[in-house]
Amino acid sequence: MNGVQLIEELKRDEGVVLTLYKCSAGKNTIGVGRNVDDRGITEDESDYLLGNDIDLCVDELENNFTWYKNLSDARQRVLVNMCFNLGLTRLLGFKKFLAALEAEDWDRAAEEMLDSKWAVQVGPRSTRLRDLLLEG
Repeated sequence: MNGVQLIEELKRDEGVVLTLYKCSAGKNTIGVGRNVDDRGITEDESDYLLGNDIDLCVDELENNFTWYKNLSDARQRVLVNMCFNLGLTRLLGFKKFLAALEAEDWDRAAEEMLDSKWAVQVGPRSTRLRDLLLEG
């Protein structure tokens, strides 16, 4: 079977939609006719998507904060975790937290991190990230 030709034909016939939509049968669908309701995604597919999302967060952080690359691995992971959860736009609202990170004032950054609606919403995640930030 000509797999390349089949892919072209399926893309033509199914279409390529990169956001979730309802197909004609009312099922949540994405990509080239992937029925998410019935098939879901595999763990490998989930890991692939996660890797892409992490790469996007890292790129956004590197492009917005000149000091990001100077952070320790643990502190970079804290910032990526928060960016992943909040999105860059909402993370940028953490002005005092980000200023404390840039100043390498880890105690103040930890305080600012927990003094937020986000910390209440994510519960134990915020204290784990605070501890990681302080351990550096």
